[in-house]
Amino acid sequence: MKKIITGLMFSVAAISICSTSFAATSEAKVAYKAANDTADNDYKVASAKCDALAGNAKDICVAEAKLVRTRAKSDAKANYENTPKAYTNAMIDVADAEYDVAKEKCDDKAGNDKDVCVKQAKAVKETAVANAKAGKKVADARSDAAKTKNDAEYKVAIEKCDGLAGPTKDACVASAKAQYGK
Repeated sequence: MKKIITGLMFSVAAISICSTSFAATSEAKVAYKAANDTADNDYKVASAKCDALAGNAKDICVAEAKLVRTRAKSDAKANYENTPKAYTNAMIDVADAEYDVAKEKCDDKAGNDKDVCVKQAKAVKETAVANAKAGKKVADARSDAAKTKNDAEYKVAIEKCDGLAGPTKDACVASAKAQYGK
């Protein structure tokens, strides 16, 4: 009888966690869509202002508007997905957009000055991409370490339960599984 009651209690807890998770996911999706829509609208307004310009000034203006849109959309996507890979991709996308702006600004120069400007812009981009990838590796290593620690603590908790018997052991094992997400 106690097993049935305990099982029902865990079922109710699992259902409430799942429904809470679904609500949070739904809110996150709405926020993500709203951020994307805002980014697109802001880009339209900014690019419309660029129409008054001509030549390279217009190209720079458009590239800067795209940078702002890319930054907003990338941040929204990274926050929505909330994974190291998503944050890395966001940083890389922003680095690419910043590089495009820098290249457009280099177009105002000529000769060796332009070559140096382009090389410098490319070096800044490559540094940003390398830093983003390094950050992902660090995040992955921390995640792996946390999982290893969690698994080790779970094994200790289960070992402690082995000294018990009957319903007390069952409750101990259930508690350990709930605590360590198993």
